[in-house]
Amino acid sequence: MESTDPDVRARRIARAFVTAIPHAGLLGMVMREASPGRAIIAMAYDPRLIGDPATGVIHGGAVSTLMDTCAGAAVLTHAAAPVSTATLDLRIDYMRAATPGQGIVAEAECYHMTRSVAFVRAEARQEDGVRIATATGAFTVERAP
Repeated sequence: MESTDPDVRARRIARAFVTAIPHAGLLGMVMREASPGRAIIAMAYDPRLIGDPATGVIHGGAVSTLMDTCAGAAVLTHAAAPVSTATLDLRIDYMRAATPGQGIVAEAECYHMTRSVAFVRAEARQEDGVRIATATGAFTVERAP
């Protein structure tokens, strides 16, 4: 029998979402936590994701993909229970380059949802807690018939 606990439901949905996206697996994304409207996803440091070989810094595209995926998971775990979502708009502000050798953790919150659009805030931090980027976005909301 499926649990009616909203946190259990959110974790199940977020885990299934991350697992179903092939590029999330290729980038090494792992769902760490989820609750209704909130998700935390980690991405380990991987030399294959380096954007600048001279410095060893992870490419900004990998960071943005992590934040986008985390934001989508936050939408899908929202109490309004959408069945699918897609990114309409995602604005990312990079504060600094990630330190080579450290993984990155994204945390996203779906803070408002209308009938057709969800609004999300997210941030990415290094494993040591240093913030490297913030994001705001709008996502489509498809509900069950």
